[in-house]
Amino acid sequence: MTVSRTRITGAWHDTTLPIADRVQALVDELTVPEKVAQLYGIWVGASADGEEVAPNQNEMTEQIDLDVLLPRGLGQLTRPFGTAPVDPALGAVSLLRTQQRIIEEGRLGIPALAHEECLAGFAAWQATAYPVPLSWGASFDPELIAEMTGRIGADMRSLGIHQGLAPVLDVVRDLRWGRVEETIGEDPYLVGTIAAAYIRGLEQAGVVATLKHFVGYSGSRAGRNLAPVSIGRGELADVLLPPFEMAVRESGVRSVMNSYTDIDGIPVAADASLLTGLLRDTWGFQGTVVSDYFAVGFLHALHAVAEDFTAAAHLALAAGIDVELPSVKAFNADLVAAVEAGAVPEALIDRALARVLAQKAEFGMLDPDYSPVPSALAGVDLAGAERLRGTIDLDTAANRSIARRIAEEAVVLVGNDGTLPLASPRRIAVIGPNADDPYAVLGCYSFPSHVGVRYPDLPLGLSLPTLVDALRTEFPAAVVDHVAGTSVDGGETDGFPAAVAAARAADVVVLALGDRAGLFGRGTSGEGCDAPDLALPGAQQHLLDTVLDTRTPTVVALLAGRPYALGRAVEEASAILQAFFAGEEGTGAIAGVLSGRVNPSGRLPVSIPAHPGAQPATYLAAPLARRNGVSNIDPTPAFAFGHGLGYAAFDWTDPSASAGSVGTDQPVTVSVRVRNLGDRDGVEVVQLYLHDPYASIVRPVQRLIGFTRVRLGAGQSARVSFQVHPDLTSFTGADGRRIVEPGRIELGFGRSSADLPHVLPVELTGGVRVVDHTRRLHPVVSVEPD
Repeated sequence: MTVSRTRITGAWHDTTLPIADRVQALVDELTVPEKVAQLYGIWVGASADGEEVAPNQNEMTEQIDLDVLLPRGLGQLTRPFGTAPVDPALGAVSLLRTQQRIIEEGRLGIPALAHEECLAGFAAWQATAYPVPLSWGASFDPELIAEMTGRIGADMRSLGIHQGLAPVLDVVRDLRWGRVEETIGEDPYLVGTIAAAYIRGLEQAGVVATLKHFVGYSGSRAGRNLAPVSIGRGELADVLLPPFEMAVRESGVRSVMNSYTDIDGIPVAADASLLTGLLRDTWGFQGTVVSDYFAVGFLHALHAVAEDFTAAAHLALAAGIDVELPSVKAFNADLVAAVEAGAVPEALIDRALARVLAQKAEFGMLDPDYSPVPSALAGVDLAGAERLRGTIDLDTAANRSIARRIAEEAVVLVGNDGTLPLASPRRIAVIGPNADDPYAVLGCYSFPSHVGVRYPDLPLGLSLPTLVDALRTEFPAAVVDHVAGTSVDGGETDGFPAAVAAARAADVVVLALGDRAGLFGRGTSGEGCDAPDLALPGAQQHLLDTVLDTRTPTVVALLAGRPYALGRAVEEASAILQAFFAGEEGTGAIAGVLSGRVNPSGRLPVSIPAHPGAQPATYLAAPLARRNGVSNIDPTPAFAFGHGLGYAAFDWTDPSASAGSVGTDQPVTVSVRVRNLGDRDGVEVVQLYLHDPYASIVRPVQRLIGFTRVRLGAGQSARVSFQVHPDLTSFTGADGRRIVEPGRIELGFGRSSADLPHVLPVELTGGVRVVDHTRRLHPVVSVEPD
């Protein structure tokens, strides 16, 4: 440690001044090297023994010498817990000591912000592994997702983390894309509503949420990661941008991360019309824009729109990127020299710097009495840190309870011929590659799958019961046999005879198929794990067909990151369950659905395809994207967006509209009575779809504009109402303006996008009305018990 230096004080320490004034005073004090130092992170890993962090370096980062770097200051610390396994308490001590060193060695003593991944939970060893975002979408329960992120945020802040790099707001456009598991679904309204709830929970816990990937990333050609994007302005404005707009307007989000992609030849990281014009000037976003990892350098190294890294930095800063992550590459000494020489305007540096410092001021980092000690270490004697090992629990009973509730709400019962719930089976054959694999419930950004796999001798740090374990617990009187049959993607068939024998000896087969999460080709789902088609990986379809041939009742349980075509199983399986990487409590949730302990209420956030090759396809499609007589390819899904079954039957009756016609600026209320006809409590997810029969441009046949979960006891009923403002019918017209058009619309109450038992026509009268980013985004929903 260096010798303490006399601390410089200034107006930035005056807590009675407005933050803007304090920030400006500090901007005026900093030198150019100190300014630039606030605009990048360094990738670090917390020390396993509580010592200071160590830099993580590769070809896309500068060589890091902390003795040289820290006197200039530092903007961010990248993933101190998410780089290598570290005991939570010792990691917190390591991060604290690093912050103390940053404060001590910097001329002005400005601490760094520390960020982590938190997509499906705090990405740290021993932290709760929650279900992935696709399961959040399947729950159709934004309030529960906000509850989850409140827990995630509290855990992160307690250890000294300030920013979380989530959620993902990309709308699925091609199910072959490897990152489908990280998305919330294929509908922008569902994505925006769930994502905004995620953000509110995280932000209310004091953690900066980060919208990503702004924008277009999921529209890559052929579903390939990082591929170019070819989309029209209507698809951009009406499908890909609305979730981000909703989040900026409603959630209090404080950071945005750019997309890697280029749209029509313009990399988003260099697109001022998006990062500044739309995001800030139109939507009014006030926070920071951080680069996706290496995205600034990629302007030179991949996109080839900048001849060197300094030119890349200039482009990014001019577009509106404020912080280079994960570590310094383009925002380096050459950029400092270019600024000092006048080649890069210092005003660009100051603009980004003011945003970064304002965020630090919100955390109290500019206050004269700021302490970097996190709440988990408050009052703790840090001498001999090793004795703190094991004292911090990141997988509490409260965390697991929320993880279990989400998993139980997210399992989708896709098909059922009456076999489920299972009635006291004597012998269950659990077959398939995901039957006895603890990783089968984890997405690629869970800590065990993302980092832990590189440390095979280290314990998982979590209790991850396999499906075999969960079924033996759920059915203690049954004999539960297990045969893998094949691996996820190896293509082996030598295990088929044993699988057939087990199936024939059993009362029922639970066939556990699906994905293995990984990164960049080391899995079948996850970042860089794109699929050539939607056939089940490896020999799994062959195994499925072989088991079906035994004629033993077969329940197909998919533990996966994307939906797959299931061939004969659509018609021949006794039941089909879809669980999108449902987290550490996922196998228990599946077992509970099989036994009937859990009455399933999940709904598909993405369609399940009927054929492996019918991609790209989405329910949010225009008439020509549907089945027709001029193409031999039928994109009709086997199971539509929004579909899901349960063990209670619901009747929908007495649909009504408050008016048959309203002006283009007047709301209409539509309602329907929902009754539980079953003999047990249940949840019905009532979805509201918009159909615009004739418009001035081509529109999707159906579009989700509202939904609500309705919990009803056996025999109970309620009236479900949606007050719909015509703003919800708006779209981007031929001239690029968002408009509400007069004419007939149809509002359909849907069990799914393909099952609308009641459709109410409403005439919108008057002239065309232009709307903007202040328009209404939601219907007003009410549920009134009878």
